[in-house]
Amino acid sequence: MLRDLRPARFLLALLLSSMPLVGYLQQANYYTFVVSFMVIPLLDWLVGKDLTNEPLHDSRQRLRNGYYRAILYAYVPIQLALIVWGAAVFARGELSPAQALGLALSVGVVTGAQGITIAHELGHGRSLFDRLLAQLLLVTVCYGHFYLEHNRGHHVRVATPEDPASARLGESFWAFLPRTLAGSYLHAWSIERTRGRMLVYALLSLASAGALGAAFGPLAVLFFFVQSAMAVLLLEAVNYVEHYGLRRARLADGRYERVTERHAWDADQALTNIFLIHLQRHADHHLNPARPYQDLQHRPRTPKLPAGYAAMVPLALVPPLWFAIMNRRIPKQDAPGAAVAG
Repeated sequence: MLRDLRPARFLLALLLSSMPLVGYLQQANYYTFVVSFMVIPLLDWLVGKDLTNEPLHDSRQRLRNGYYRAILYAYVPIQLALIVWGAAVFARGELSPAQALGLALSVGVVTGAQGITIAHELGHGRSLFDRLLAQLLLVTVCYGHFYLEHNRGHHVRVATPEDPASARLGESFWAFLPRTLAGSYLHAWSIERTRGRMLVYALLSLASAGALGAAFGPLAVLFFFVQSAMAVLLLEAVNYVEHYGLRRARLADGRYERVTERHAWDADQALTNIFLIHLQRHADHHLNPARPYQDLQHRPRTPKLPAGYAAMVPLALVPPLWFAIMNRRIPKQDAPGAAVAG
């Protein structure tokens, strides 16, 4: 009976988009932060871990019935409506400056945690429709180039010094952030310099801001860029957590070893994995980038985070605490196939 209900669990991912509205109605526009980074980590601890795997031979049938993809598609208009609603409220000037900032940042938590995660999943899709939706979500947070850099840069160079999205051992998040922002953007330009999609992404983001400004006034433009900045900050904090300190060995011929399950941090916390559509099963995603989210596998031999992303992201913002907890967990490298300790 419980197994029959498992497909419904990912519907919870859609519920998080209601948090800014709930906070607004309660006149507590930092409610989203409390739920995301305090309540969910506590619930993660209470609910425990999910170490189960779906039978892989069922995946094609599930893809045909479209249920799991429909959850992703349903989120897209939700994000667009959330941004329009937030811009309208922000522009009315009815909130105090602190509460207005809280609203914009709260929307950014949703567009970063849910929006970019779902864009990431759609961006690995086989259909043109999926990939277009991924790019649509990304331009609404001014990060369209992530679609190019993630698929054709990060997945190729992960856990090497050449990858700006792989954090180095001893590198604080605040040192990693400017390096990954600049490095990812520049590499995306080098990938796409002849097709012009980088310019299209920038123009579409500016057009989105302009449309909100035309509809609601200049404060709506400010709202758009604040929520985008929050979304990007959250994405890069997750990137920092996912590969911190892990390195692929360089082989005798100068190439790097193939990516293995030892080159990404996994988190088995059940609730956060539901909200983030199995993003925390990150090692299996790198080994099987086209595998749909519902089929990503728990791998017992991967490096394990001590908590889910909802707890690890705030921890990453405090380097002394992060280093104290994480540096001792870095696996030792003694041969290709193990993670590098530096």
